[in-house]
Amino acid sequence: MNERSTAKSEELAFDRANLYQEEVFTDLRVGSIRRLTPVLPDGSRDMGRPQLFTGQAQLMSPAGPLPIQCNIAATSLDEAMGKFPQAINAAVERLVQEAEEMRRQEASRIVVPGQETRSKFNIR
Repeated sequence: MNERSTAKSEELAFDRANLYQEEVFTDLRVGSIRRLTPVLPDGSRDMGRPQLFTGQAQLMSPAGPLPIQCNIAATSLDEAMGKFPQAINAAVERLVQEAEEMRRQEASRIVVPGQETRSKFNIR
């Protein structure tokens, strides 16, 4: 192997100190919750790190389904299920605010003759 390919291989190495086992729970209706359980390199539970939870859902928009993902501050699956609606709603609110900010920036952009005038995000 040459020096360049060796460097790329090292960049792809797993971070053995940051391993998680992933599980997905869904009700087949509203969305899903991912539970990331920290594990040691031998696959046993790493009790020194907390489990992580993320929520996932889809909203229908005029452009089609819009994926929503968010972190859920919880210590158990039951708690994550209880906090799911609030976390998804907060993620949607952030998404709306980001879209409004992009729209505001696009509206205040100076148009120079000869430049492309269409937004790359196609926000109306």
